Amino acid sequence: MEARAAESRGEVPIGCVIVRDGRIVARAGNRTLTDRDPTAHAELLAIREAASKLSSERLIDCDLYVTLEPCAMCTAAVSIARIRRLYYGAADPKGGAVENGVRFFASASCHHRPDVYGGIGEAEAAALLRGFFQVRR
Repeated sequence: MEARAAESRGEVPIGCVIVRDGRIVARAGNRTLTDRDPTAHAELLAIREAASKLSSERLIDCDLYVTLEPCAMCTAAVSIARIRRLYYGAADPKGGAVENGVRFFASASCHHRPDVYGGIGEAEAAALLRGFFQVRR
């Protein structure tokens, strides 16, 4: 839902939800173009919203779901926020930082490593992203 909303705004269709105790605490889609903010990735927006709603910078009991493997910036934010579990859809060989690229959570300097589950809804997420970029090429 959030990824499709982002796409309708002309943004890369990435959506994110943060769940705690089976309830959605925060949700967001990419808004880098809309907000003219290179940090307005879905994950960062959702983390900011969850931290505000829960009145805590620590999201220890929260799980984050996102359509695409997070980049280095978002992966660092997941670690800093102490997200319990990270679920992502499509792998990102170019920009991902979990299983690809810098593999942030494997770094010795990473202080918190969430449980990571990749490939959740991968086919749908990948198709949405492929379709978005095919139109623009």
